[in-house]
Parts: sequence; C-alpha cells; structure tokens
Amino acid sequence: QVQLVESGGGLVQAGGSLRLSCAASGRTFSNFGWFRQAPGKERALVARISPSGGSTYYADSVKGRFTISRDNVKNMVYLQMNSLKPEDTAVYYCNGRVGGLDYWGQGTQVTVSS
Repeated sequence: QVQLVESGGGLVQAGGSLRLSCAASGRTFSNFGWFRQAPGKERALVARISPSGGSTYYADSVKGRFTISRDNVKNMVYLQMNSLKPEDTAVYYCNGRVGGLDYWGQGTQVTVSS
C-alpha cells in the first residue's frame, strides 16, 4: 500500500520557522515534491527534489527561505521553512511519483500569523 504521511504543520508567527516531514512507504519513489493550497487558490508546486537529492527546484516565492531534502534510507522527505510570511499560510501536501503516477499525502496545515 502506497502511503505518504505529512507532519510538522502548525501555527507560527511571521519570521518563524517550521519543518515539515513526509513519511513514504509502499514504493520506491522517484521525484518528491511539496505543494501547497491556500483557500480559494489552486494547488501549486513549492519545491521538488530528484531521486538522488542532487537536483532541486523552488518556486520563486520561496527561494532562499525554504529547503527541500530527502533521506532515501528512511524514506523521508523534508521541507525546512524559514522566514515564514503570512502568505505562506496554506495546506501543504507531499507528492511522490512512481512510474509516472502521482501519489499524495493528506496534507498538513501551516498558518503564519502577522
């Protein structure tokens, strides 16, 4: 059974930090990504990491503040979020790709207060 389980969301003040974790099981995933969806907006890619972890991509809005990483031994993916802004408030989803198919976690809420 393929499963992605996020954790680490919460309420934080602007300027603060959070670290999201995603536990993956059931498959050997290739790329992983973190997406977010704010109320009334479409789900959007925040960051993506290659299978080896050697290549990463960040949305312009989070460059220099967020860092994606993965631990292939533990089957974990992380999103370190620093200098958080109120506009980062959203539900964050972990995405894993296997053989061209996308799998999603249930999401974790991140709320940044001003």
